[in-house]
Amino acid sequence: MEISDLLKPDAVLTLKASSKKQALQELAKHAAQITEIGERKIFDTLLERERLGTTGVGNGIAIPHGKLAELSSLHGVFARLHKPIDFEAIDDLPVDLIFLLLAPEQSGADHLKALARVSRLLRDTVTCDKLRGATNTDGLYMLLTQSEAQAA
Repeated sequence: MEISDLLKPDAVLTLKASSKKQALQELAKHAAQITEIGERKIFDTLLERERLGTTGVGNGIAIPHGKLAELSSLHGVFARLHKPIDFEAIDDLPVDLIFLLLAPEQSGADHLKALARVSRLLRDTVTCDKLRGATNTDGLYMLLTQSEAQAA
């Protein structure tokens, strides 16, 4: 599974958010446009997942995710925040890189593979530094998908 299978160029954005809730709301709004599922349904799904435990995985990265019965395929939305925010991350550091992952309710192993793929990508500190320095969404998308282009 490649990042380009999950993430399309129009699903990469920069955000001005001052809180975790606001960031999740903005991500849900953008995901609603891509998936044609209600923004509120997506937001509620993300909040429900956050109640189980933070998706702030450390090093300024969060990977909020959820499953929705209405989806037929996996969808990703990536956001780089203008200023880091408190995301209740496991290392207590603020978050500025967020990769939202939405999966069909019956996705099982595919959902886990996608989470693992995103996690591997964002564990690379060089990639994260480049993402933080990118000046536009085209550059962000290129950085997110460049490793697969090099492997092809």
